[in-house]
Order: sequence, then structure tokens, then C-alpha cells
Amino acid sequence: MKRIVIVGGGIGGMGVATTLSQKLKNAEITVINKDDYYISGPSRPLILTGEQKYSRIIRGYEEVGKNGIKIVVGNVYKIDPANRKVYLSDTTFNSKKELDYDYLVLAPGIIFDGSSINGYEKFWWKNTTVYDPGRVNVLKQRLWTAESGTVVVYAPKAPYRCAPAPTETTMLAHTVLSHRGVRGKFKIIHIDANDKTQPPVIADIVKQTYEKAGIQLVTNQEIVEIGENYVVTKSGEKYDYTILAMLEPNRAPKFVEEAGLGSPFAEVRSPQDLRNPKYDDVLAVGDVAKLPFPKNQEIAFESSQFAANKILEMEGVSEKVPVQYAFVGWAYLGNLEGKLETLSLQFQLDLTKQPPAASKDPQLKRDYTIQKDNWEQAYLSRLFGYKSD
Repeated sequence: MKRIVIVGGGIGGMGVATTLSQKLKNAEITVINKDDYYISGPSRPLILTGEQKYSRIIRGYEEVGKNGIKIVVGNVYKIDPANRKVYLSDTTFNSKKELDYDYLVLAPGIIFDGSSINGYEKFWWKNTTVYDPGRVNVLKQRLWTAESGTVVVYAPKAPYRCAPAPTETTMLAHTVLSHRGVRGKFKIIHIDANDKTQPPVIADIVKQTYEKAGIQLVTNQEIVEIGENYVVTKSGEKYDYTILAMLEPNRAPKFVEEAGLGSPFAEVRSPQDLRNPKYDDVLAVGDVAKLPFPKNQEIAFESSQFAANKILEMEGVSEKVPVQYAFVGWAYLGNLEGKLETLSLQFQLDLTKQPPAASKDPQLKRDYTIQKDNWEQAYLSRLFGYKSD
């Protein structure tokens, strides 16, 4: 019986696990996740406006057990690819374990690493983002209680998880403050380390929307220092803040680098062959993988299917699942009038073509927000085995 160990129980990890549980006979599939639940990411920004609630985006793993998938709760701290071992600490009893594998799939997501920013160690608590379940709650509290000041949102150099999230944060901050009737007492500044907001295909619409909302956009500026009430960019510009939503640079967990599997992301042979260049039995999917594509849920799932197909191929199974790197995406752009009814922008990226083919609908629509919700809920139902309320 083949032992397949998957590190990470998110969209990428569960995509591999559920597909292999259906297609590969006589396989022991183990998913290691740091928590005994999963919180979906795409709609977290709507927590700020109250349009989303955690009960709809949290999933437990109990139903996947029906498919023969084993869930182990713990923190991976070491990988020994030469001897096919994964080492983890049990988060419940703080005991150490080791698991042997025939195939290892890395899908732990990424780490937000602010260590390169001066002052971060001291003033980390001043910062919030929409990416972390706890910090988005803090950001929500600050936006709904502050009476005046400056909101600074920051996007680091790409690649980072969920390209439009900094823009979504900016526009939802505008929406909340407008709804509260205090928008005129606030400045909102979006500082971006890239030459334009991400993804580039919608940058022109974002810029136009910012102009209508009175939001200041600063591009090609990397934040290198954080103080108690200010940030400084690499060029020496200083920006005061009252509320800070700074996305830190992204990287793979340290155990990936320490195992020689890649830095700052896990190395893969190609977007379709997600095996490590050194090891046929180690694959990487989702945000952790060094792919020439945006880091988002759709890519996480599609890469999981390529990885599953590769394992099936190596096991001599001819039947594969259809998959390609092409998707429809949506970016929340809030509501200029301050209504708690977010409008969204739809865009398409066909990454099977070179150069990638991109298109968009320039009109912001409420229907697109609903479409994004339906899309997210469909994934959660498919991978975790049940629907939410």
C-alpha cells in the first residue's frame, strides 16, 4: 500500500487528497494540518463589512474520513527527503511524531514574514491584514471605531497570496468609513511595491475607482521600516498612519528551505510537473510552489490536480482528471456610496497561452460578488464534504 503524506489541509492539500482517494486504490492518504479545521480565504475581506461570517467559511475534516483520508493535527518542523520522513509535533499533547511516505505533497501555504522590515519585531501589533482570521477581526474593529486619521494599506512585491486583496482591503475600508459617515475625516493611502496594483489586468479600473473614492495610490515603493505611527519606504518617504494594513512579504515555511527543497518557495520542475527537481517523490502545490502564476485558490486547486495526475502516472494509472491553468476571478471593490453591498470586478486569466491571455468586464457588479460567493462555497462543499448554512 502506497503511503501518501500531504502537508497542509487547505484547498491544495485537500484537492490532492480527495482526487487520489477516488482514483488510486490501495493508498494510505494522510493529511497533516496545523489545526483541526480550515478557514477559507477568498471572502475574508467581506468580514470587514459584515457581508461574510465565519460560520460560512469554516470547515471541519470529519466528513472526509468517509473517503478514507486520515487527518493528523500537528506542526511539521522537519522533512528528510533522502529518507522519506516527515517530523511533526502534536499540537494537542505536544508529542513528537515521524511519518514515513512513498509520496510527499507540500501544500502548507505560505508564511507572512515581516523580519526584513525594520521595527517590525517591536511594532508588529500595530499591523493588521485581511489574510489572517484574527487580524482581519482587529482591522474590522479599528475601522468601525476610529473617528479620524489615516489608513495605510500595503502590498509587497509579487508574488504574494491573493493578488487583489490589498485593493479589496483599501476599497472595503473606504466603504466602512463612508457607511459610518466619517470618510471625510480620513485619508486612505495604498502603497504598493509593484509598478501597479495586482493583478495588472484590472489595474486601470482600480486606479479609476480610487480616483472616484479619493484614495491616494503610491506605486514602486517598498516599505522598509515601521514605527508606532508611521512607515518609511525604501526611497525615504514617510507616511503616518492611524490604521495599518500591511501585507508582509510571503515565503515558504522554514522546513521547506531547511530540507533543500527551495527558497523562498518550493522548487518544481514545471507548472504541470510539480515534482521537486531533486526528488521524484516530493511534489509542491498551491501557494508554497514556485509557479509563474498568481497565488490564489484557483491556482492552488488546479496545481493540486496536476500533482494528483503526476502521482497517478507514476503509479501506472492511465485515467487522469482534466485540468488547465485558466480561470475566472473576482475582485471586491466595495461600494463608493458606502452601502454595505460590495460590488466586484470580474476578470479572466488564461495561463495556457503565452503570453497569458487576460480580459475583464470593466463594470462593477453586485452579481459578481454573489458569483464569487457561490464559487467559494462550491469548492468548500466539494473538498470538505458538506455545505454551510
